[in-house]
Amino acid sequence: MSALLIYKALHIFFMVAWFAGIFYLPRLFIYHTMTEEKACSAMLKIMERRLLYFVTPFAVLTTIFGVLTIVEYGREWFKYNLWLHYKLVFVIILYIYHAYCFKLLADFKHDRNIRSTRFYRFFNEFPVFLLLPIILLAVLKPFF
Repeated sequence: MSALLIYKALHIFFMVAWFAGIFYLPRLFIYHTMTEEKACSAMLKIMERRLLYFVTPFAVLTTIFGVLTIVEYGREWFKYNLWLHYKLVFVIILYIYHAYCFKLLADFKHDRNIRSTRFYRFFNEFPVFLLLPIILLAVLKPFF
C-alpha cells in the first residue's frame, strides 16, 4: 500500500471528524443564546469548550495529512493543478472560521456574548457552504 493512499485516507478521516464538531459547535452556541438558566449556561460552557478542544487536533491532523499528500504528489503537480489552489482558499477560510470559534467560546465563557440566535443560525450553516466547493474541487478536479 502506498504512502499516498494512507495520507489521503487519513486526511479524509480527520476532515470528517473535524467537520462533525464544526457542525455541532455552533448549534451549542444557538442553545446557549436561548437559555437564561445559569445551570444550563454552565453546562453549555463545558460542552462548548470540550467539543472545540476535542476537534481542534482533527483540524491540525487534516492539515498535516493534506500537506503530506501534496508533498507525495510533488511540486510540479501542485504548481499546475490550480483547482487545488482554489480549494486551499476555501480551506483557509474554514480555519479562520475555526479560529473565530475560539473567540466566541471566550465570549460565552465570560458572559459577554453580544450575538443573536439568528447570527448563530447563519454561523451554523456557514461551514456547509465551504464544504461543498471543497468536495467538488477535490473530486471533480476541474481544469483552470
